[in-house]
Amino acid sequence: MTGSDIPSSFRLAYVPGVTPTKWVRVWHERLPGTPLELVQATAADAPGLLADGGADAGLVRLPVDRDVLAAIPLYTETTVVVIPKDHVATAAEEVSLAELADEIVLHPLDDVLDWQTLPGRPAVERPATTADAIELVAAGVGVLLVPQSLARLHHRKDLTYRPVPETPESRVALSWPQAEEAPDLVEEFIGIVRGRTVNSTRGRAATPQRPTAKAKAKEKAKGKRAGTGGGQGGARHKPAAGRKPSPGGRAGGQSGKRGKPRGR
Repeated sequence: MTGSDIPSSFRLAYVPGVTPTKWVRVWHERLPGTPLELVQATAADAPGLLADGGADAGLVRLPVDRDVLAAIPLYTETTVVVIPKDHVATAAEEVSLAELADEIVLHPLDDVLDWQTLPGRPAVERPATTADAIELVAAGVGVLLVPQSLARLHHRKDLTYRPVPETPESRVALSWPQAEEAPDLVEEFIGIVRGRTVNSTRGRAATPQRPTAKAKAKEKAKGKRAGTGGGQGGARHKPAAGRKPSPGGRAGGQSGKRGKPRGR
């Protein structure tokens, strides 16, 4: 990819309840020259946005059409029931589906859970959005089952929530348009969400790191230890071929001292 082919920015879509903050922070640390633009989309609209090129990648809720979009599942959310703080169910740490049998369970049109059969009793009308359903819970109309992140997103002081086991769960994934190879910047973001280090062999080639002052000093000391002085980098000089060492020299294992004449 040439310099002119590299996109000037990276567009990341995300759906309500997903918090991309930690990954965006790492992106800015690793690629300070490539802006990351966040694009908010509903869970229903996000796949179409990616397929139409409205974003380079997205943090979406599964399922998606795998013939159109690639996807890497990231995590699965706990399903909770949103209830008023004075509701009897707050006495327990979690709520069973059987305990919701007599409750009016709100089912908003933007629900992200794949229900076979909705528990409890149905409301007269389906709220248009999860936010609308939250307002109805606060008014005492019914209760609402949502992924935990959505309960936190729509937090109110007069409401709380409890986990509900044995319910459908929502899975969050990183998704992008299908291609033989993911684009460079998408591969960069894949590396970030998977926790790869900056010097990973996958994705963009690692940028050569400049040696630190400590590393330079260590290398310099190593060079000094390799030498033995003499002003010649520590190399030992051998006698030239065919030349005998001079008397009193150190070659040939002699001590280098001149011998005293023997007494007669």
